[in-house]
Amino acid sequence: MFLRVHSMACCLLCAAGLRSQSQQPVVPPHSVQQMTVTAYRIPTPVESTATSTNVLEQRQLQSMPSPALDDRLRQIPGVELYRRTSSLVANPTTQGITLRGLGSTAASRTLVLNDGVPVLDPFAGYIHWTEFPPLSVHSVELVRGAASDLYGSNALSGVIHILRPQPTSRDLQIESSGGGEGLREASMLATDSQGPWEALLNLHWLVTDGYTLVAPNLQGPVDQASNLHSQFAYSDVRRRFNSDASVFLRSSVMNEARGNGTLLQDNATRLWRYAGGTDWHRAGDWQLRLFGSKEGYRQSFSSINSARTLEILTRLERTPAQELGGSMLWTHTLGKYGIILLGSDVHDVRATDLETAIGGGVATGHTNIGVPTGYTDTTARQRQTGIFAEALYTRGPWTVSAAVRGDHAATFDGDQTAAGSQKGAGAYASTAEDVANPKLGLVRRINPHIALSASAGRAFRVPTLNELYRTGQVGQIVTQPNASLLPERALGVEAGVQFESSRGNTRLHASFFWTEVNRPIVAVTQTTAINLRENLGQIRSRGVSLDWQSTPLQWLTLGGGYQLANATVTRGPIDIGNWIPEVAHNMATLLVDLRSNRWGVLHATGRVSGHQYDDDVNVFRLSGYFRLDLSAERNIGRHAVFTAGVENAFNRSIQAGRTPVLTLASPQDFSAGLRWNFHPNAISH
Repeated sequence: MFLRVHSMACCLLCAAGLRSQSQQPVVPPHSVQQMTVTAYRIPTPVESTATSTNVLEQRQLQSMPSPALDDRLRQIPGVELYRRTSSLVANPTTQGITLRGLGSTAASRTLVLNDGVPVLDPFAGYIHWTEFPPLSVHSVELVRGAASDLYGSNALSGVIHILRPQPTSRDLQIESSGGGEGLREASMLATDSQGPWEALLNLHWLVTDGYTLVAPNLQGPVDQASNLHSQFAYSDVRRRFNSDASVFLRSSVMNEARGNGTLLQDNATRLWRYAGGTDWHRAGDWQLRLFGSKEGYRQSFSSINSARTLEILTRLERTPAQELGGSMLWTHTLGKYGIILLGSDVHDVRATDLETAIGGGVATGHTNIGVPTGYTDTTARQRQTGIFAEALYTRGPWTVSAAVRGDHAATFDGDQTAAGSQKGAGAYASTAEDVANPKLGLVRRINPHIALSASAGRAFRVPTLNELYRTGQVGQIVTQPNASLLPERALGVEAGVQFESSRGNTRLHASFFWTEVNRPIVAVTQTTAINLRENLGQIRSRGVSLDWQSTPLQWLTLGGGYQLANATVTRGPIDIGNWIPEVAHNMATLLVDLRSNRWGVLHATGRVSGHQYDDDVNVFRLSGYFRLDLSAERNIGRHAVFTAGVENAFNRSIQAGRTPVLTLASPQDFSAGLRWNFHPNAISH
């Protein structure tokens, strides 16, 4: 209660206009400027891209009150996790992300990169959002539409490229905040350079007690708050030899433990990542990247009676996984107008799923922990190898881009031991597929303010080891694996118009999109409590998207967007005409920034979503919602900024999932914090 009153008072003080000691000039946080998108492999100016592209800079991301990056990305319409719950309280296996109305399962149909390296979970394909605390993210690029021409599997609906800060001269930033639901957070970012050496260190700690996800009228004695304890460390060391060459080594470790909302359900993850490489600018630009990770994941599962008065432990799971990969790129300028890129990459994953069945036992209070009754030990391996080429040609008002990629994707060495009986290496048949994915883009600038664009391309996604071999569970719905799943294939088309004007710093991009996915992997309902992963015939998402931002007055910035996605099942033995699960057909956002050298900054984000369904047969309907988030910041002297925010300001009851028990998204929540930056010129609104 103290934090709530304190945070509200601080917000009022910011708005009341108490005189700040700092008189830094106003810089609109969403001003139109020349931005280059690196997610296209060949760095490309935004105005020359043929597909819908958003670039969110650190200031825009920091304007959202939530510390979770997935919550901050929701200012872009159509960006949503598998369910509407924040990653601060969601089970990791529901943290797949969706773009363009294509939906997701536990696995994402969107590829997520960190400085060019894939960061989807190597076993299941979801995202560990606690790897990206606020100070550790410099900017985020969102490229919507098929992108397998450059990145291979997983980029069906687009690419999210997360860029971290780079080592620079000596600097130190510290951030600390607290709020409702027991939120405590602290972060530090330090950089330094000595001669040719540069180094960066980022540390982050976050704890939240969370809230009880089950709707209040359905809660029972077994329900408790979903909580999170997370620690993260990241380092980057670079050595520059001259203006032509540099090498780097990055490493990170993430450790988190979660309570999943009941007395017996919890999970924990420990993830180590490392990457190294070199950039060499001679006879073209050369880039080499080598990366790997080692993950340990564990989770417990249970069954709960209808009155939610008794919870019985049913299964324990451990999933160790390792990945190795690398890529090499060569970029060369062709005359005055063209650029060509050639590249190759490989990605190898090895994983084991260790499951212990639990049974028997005697209830003690509201729980029954039972005893082990059997086990299964499943191991498998996946490898994807690709070669690709990209060309960009710009002359006069025309920009033409073309890319093509060939992939060899294989799943092999599938083996299982169950209760002491080994099925052997032939337990699961090895599979392999060769895929070619071209893409063509065209931009025609009509005048300095208006440009037309069009693009078309193919994409694919290989089923994850999780979808092939692991039994999953969310709530009381069990999803069974299917070792016979085939890769998803997609065809995407987009046509758009872009308008830019220095008057009011205005940018507007509107586009029509059409994406068709063949053999989509869907959790198909078998009974009220059991789903089975299967390849359906076809799903299609078509519609329009609109993104805009403007600064009509020096102290006012407006922005937002809209997405209409008619996303349905269009072919197959079942579900024809049904909505794609977890996709709302209408979504919109509105962003408002009010700022003053004297008062500080007040930021408001409104988000509207239509209804959607939580299952393939469209029985579990989730109502539409409106949500308003507010945040404020104010300079304190030269080096500190006070921040305050409120999420879900109107305390709307937002339906997040039906599993089949109704769960809710975050209720109203307040937070406040301080951000210190000891670089003398770093603080400005």
